[in-house]
Amino acid sequence: MRFYHNPRCSKSRQALALLEERGVEVNVIRYLETGVDEADLPIIAQLEHVVRKKEAGPEAMTSINGPEDVMALLRSNPRALERPILIVDGQAVIGRPPENVLSLLKRE
Repeated sequence: MRFYHNPRCSKSRQALALLEERGVEVNVIRYLETGVDEADLPIIAQLEHVVRKKEAGPEAMTSINGPEDVMALLRSNPRALERPILIVDGQAVIGRPPENVLSLLKRE
C-alpha cells in the first residue's frame, strides 16, 4: 500500500490517522519532495478529479485530454496532484473525504 501524503494538508493527515488507527501499514510517499512514482502514474491518472485545478492553472487544465496528459502534468508539477491518495493492489482512491481510503481495505 502506498499513500501519497502532504503533511501540510489536513485531509491527508486525517486519512493517514484513520489508517494508523486501524493498524494499517502504508508506504508514505511525500510526493512534493519525491514526485509521483512512475509506476503509479497510470493508476492515478485514471481517477476523476485527480488534478487540483488551482495548482495546475487554467492553461494546463485546458490542455488535458486524457490520462497521458494527466501523467505528463503530474510529472512536471506534482503540486497539482489531489491528495491524499491510497493505492492498494493496482487500485487507487482519493481520500476526500478522508474515510474514502477505508474503501480499499480488505474486509475480513
